[in-house]
Amino acid sequence: MIFGEFPLAECEDLLLAHSLRLPDRILKKGRRLTSADFPMLAAAGITQVHGARLEPGDLDENAAAGAIAAGLCGPGIAARAAHAGRCNLYATQRGLITVDAETIDGINAIDEAVTVATLPPLSAVRAGAVVATVKIIPLAVGRDAIEACQAAAGQGALHLLPFQTRRAALIVTGQPGEPARNFASAVTSSRRRLEELGSHLGLVQRCPHRSTAVTAALLEAQAAGCSLIMISGSTVPKDRADTVPAAIVAAGGEIIHFGMPVEPGNMLLLARLGDVPVIVLPGCARSRRSNGLDWVLQRMLAGLPMGRAEIMAMGVGGLIRSPAEADEDEPATQPEPVRVPAGRKVAALVLAAGSSRRMGGANKLLQPVGGIAMLRRVVNAALASHCSSVRVVTGAGADAAQACLDGLDVQFVNNPEHATGMASSLRCGLAALPADADAVVVLLADMPWIDGGHIDRLLAAFDPQQPRIIAPVRDGRRGNPILWPRKLFAEMAAVSGDVGAREVLQRHASQIDSVAFDDDAIFADLDTPQALAEAAAR
Repeated sequence: MIFGEFPLAECEDLLLAHSLRLPDRILKKGRRLTSADFPMLAAAGITQVHGARLEPGDLDENAAAGAIAAGLCGPGIAARAAHAGRCNLYATQRGLITVDAETIDGINAIDEAVTVATLPPLSAVRAGAVVATVKIIPLAVGRDAIEACQAAAGQGALHLLPFQTRRAALIVTGQPGEPARNFASAVTSSRRRLEELGSHLGLVQRCPHRSTAVTAALLEAQAAGCSLIMISGSTVPKDRADTVPAAIVAAGGEIIHFGMPVEPGNMLLLARLGDVPVIVLPGCARSRRSNGLDWVLQRMLAGLPMGRAEIMAMGVGGLIRSPAEADEDEPATQPEPVRVPAGRKVAALVLAAGSSRRMGGANKLLQPVGGIAMLRRVVNAALASHCSSVRVVTGAGADAAQACLDGLDVQFVNNPEHATGMASSLRCGLAALPADADAVVVLLADMPWIDGGHIDRLLAAFDPQQPRIIAPVRDGRRGNPILWPRKLFAEMAAVSGDVGAREVLQRHASQIDSVAFDDDAIFADLDTPQALAEAAAR
């Protein structure tokens, strides 16, 4: 590249070094001049122009920046069009950025004309966020330098690890006299964190700050199919033998690590219940400001290992100083009342009005299965799913059913005609659904092995633009629950007797989409003492 000041007559194909302000326009830096530009430059009194003339083997700043940026793009990273010698790289979806620091340093050492700047490694980003920028300092660069940079980039120095969707539960413990705002702040801050990372906080449980109560809540969350459990304690643990860690162990879990070299966030505890990670939140988790919990969640949801070694390696850079955020630490006075749907509004309707005639006098829905009342298991599954609301139709033993579900985010609908059969409960429930529900999943309260994952698979198959019935199937046999589109609500409300909406299903057999399942949860209902005993043995 030949750089200098050139007479106007010699400026054909010259790249402008600096922007030129003319009476009626601005010629931007980097513009390639042509003879058509000469008259207006001359009219402005410009006789000499600073610029660069490319030589054979040179690339202009935009071509050079674009060529290097393309070589840096790994999975989940793309480059925008270069402009003014700069090419930005961005994330194509939400995730965590990994950076090969050695490669970036190597490229920056090749030639002072080339610079690459990135976000810090393991930064969490949204789709479209700029994660790196390539800037060419002069107006052009020799092709040899660009090729050296491309060779150094290898298979791409920047990669995106997309966040994996988790079905999360939050257990909030409390003590007598504790302010309601503590519960509110724990729920709102946890929901915000999870949803920003693409996960779903479905099941929220409130219980006393006692080991036995926390153990029961943990087992409920596990049975509901939650793949991540967080616990916000009334007090943070001070020892592995404290209330909440002891409850995790009593539930059959193990403590992986207690404490972390990150401030704020020192008091985080990481555990595991079977295959489900359990995080005991530090006190700072009620705040919206960044803390160690954010680092653990981001890396865990990006699929990175998260254990003792990974936590203890967070100390360098672990002193987090967030900018002041006015009033951000002030929690809402109440938890967010509306459950956030995942792109479609599907309500859950749990039919729990039966009189348990075949159970020998006992209310079958209150009988424990795996230590959890059958009705509570089914409702927890609905709450853990992506359903936008949960309504429970009660009838026989309505007071006991409501007491069984105390503290859960559900609405009750009483069916005074429950003795006439299931159809009356279906009518009551449909009439109480939100007006904006696109569909409903009808759950039978005596099917305790259904979890949030089963329900979410039905929701994933539902298309509001082409609404059809979605039914679970195994080996050619149809089971429950079933998802019904709104267009069939009127027909469903017109049924009678004790067969539910079976007639509607038969009339619209051509509108059924089947979802294949590989377990018997979609068939297993417990109607008799023998079935209950077999479930207890299982």
